[in-house]
Amino acid sequence: MLAVDEESRRTVEFDEPLTDSALDRLGHVPLPPYIRRPAEAPDRAEDRTGYQTVYAREALAVAAPTAGLHFTHETFAKLRERGVEIADLTLAVGAGTFKPVTVEDTDDHRLDSEEVSLPAETIEKIRRARAENRRVVAVGTTVTRALEAWAPGNANGSGDAGFATDLFLTPGFQFRVVDALLTNFHLPRSTLLMLVSAFAGREKVLAAYEEAIRERYRFYSYGDAMLAE
Repeated sequence: MLAVDEESRRTVEFDEPLTDSALDRLGHVPLPPYIRRPAEAPDRAEDRTGYQTVYAREALAVAAPTAGLHFTHETFAKLRERGVEIADLTLAVGAGTFKPVTVEDTDDHRLDSEEVSLPAETIEKIRRARAENRRVVAVGTTVTRALEAWAPGNANGSGDAGFATDLFLTPGFQFRVVDALLTNFHLPRSTLLMLVSAFAGREKVLAAYEEAIRERYRFYSYGDAMLAE
């Protein structure tokens, strides 16, 4: 181990480069801290497919965009039949997504920078939807953050867009791309819950959570979802 930073993240160095197969053999799925499993638990193996979307392609993120866990290939087929256009992007979600907000002033909280890749086809679909007054629906808070981070420079240009962002969306933020958001129910004092409150409004979100508790919805990563508009 080379170093430990102030947030207990470790930098390590291996004698030889690690291959993907070696990481699969030696490592575990980096589950959220509220999912507790013994290292030898059978569910660990199930999480390799369960805690993953059907459309994942790149081995970059340390966490799945959990709103995407609700989609199957059959769901996408039905959406296309109804005329819904589907566009994708890549966000290398980092471990900071699990970090709770411990400061009183959200301006003092810092998100880790994460890499985003927006394909040219996705950019064109977004622009066409805006021009035709159609909605852009983000599946997950991570997608929302990626699109809104791209927004300041979205007026011109063509081709793929690749950039890093540490954008922290809190109430008062003016959304420029996303019109509706599909998202799971998140932990208190999390950056994800603050993003949803910024998007839908604090009082509306509190009312949704009260109903979710009353109706016994499932919360967090393997839980139910809601559509915020």
